[in-house]
Amino acid sequence: MRRTTIAILLAGLAGLTLHARAQKMVSFASLDRNASGDPVALAGRWFARGSAPAPAALLLHGCGGPYDTNGRLSRRLRDYAALLNAQGYHALVLDSFSPRGESELCTQRSGTRRVTQVQRRLDALAALEWLAQRADVRADRIGLIGWSNGGSTVLAATNLRQRDVRDASGRPAFGVAFYPGCEAELKRGYTAGAPLLLLLGQADDWTAAGPCQDLAARAPQGSVSVQVYAGAHHGFDSDAPLRLRRDVPNGVNPGQGVHVGGDPQALQASREALLRFLAQQGR
Repeated sequence: MRRTTIAILLAGLAGLTLHARAQKMVSFASLDRNASGDPVALAGRWFARGSAPAPAALLLHGCGGPYDTNGRLSRRLRDYAALLNAQGYHALVLDSFSPRGESELCTQRSGTRRVTQVQRRLDALAALEWLAQRADVRADRIGLIGWSNGGSTVLAATNLRQRDVRDASGRPAFGVAFYPGCEAELKRGYTAGAPLLLLLGQADDWTAAGPCQDLAARAPQGSVSVQVYAGAHHGFDSDAPLRLRRDVPNGVNPGQGVHVGGDPQALQASREALLRFLAQQGR
């Protein structure tokens, strides 16, 4: 895709967001079960591209959940749903927290969280099944896109060393992970079930880039692509000012807080990288 075409598309993103197709609330069962043994009922927001069969992307939120402080779907998720619609994709935003009585995990220590990557992986696999069964979705063109904790879910849900991923009835066509935590899948060993793109901030002190670069280096050749943005921190794909979050107990330096905020250059470059990657996957 030509750079001028990308620039024009990105310049119009604000308008796309304002005029994005109406979102529809949807629900379906997770592969995870609650304490009573019943499937967890998941909630999602569906942004349809149209009625004709089209590719689809599952959007996986970070540890802050899918909503802003006003209870509205976050601007990041609305922006990306609009961007994907403009590229010919349906978009499904999945909420893994509200059905389990959680609003966020960012302020919870990693070892104490009730919602882990086990639950989130099972949610993602269930969402893939739900999408594949829809008449308006091309079952062979369903991808995963996630941010931070949701980016880690992309890794967990595409790793063929996970039995439930390997045994799933269908597999995603691609995965994109913005600044994920990669330590768990690096330790387990990562075998990509689909082409994977990692978009990382070199200065990220919440989920460091190093383990993700190691994961890519150890993965089968050509299966994982990596873009690292110099000077960029966690959450670089926004226009939010950089700030120190002292309420986050995890990170590279536990107890010292983490930096979060946008980076104009990394925002532009990561959007371009995403669009190029999507174009490479075809339709």
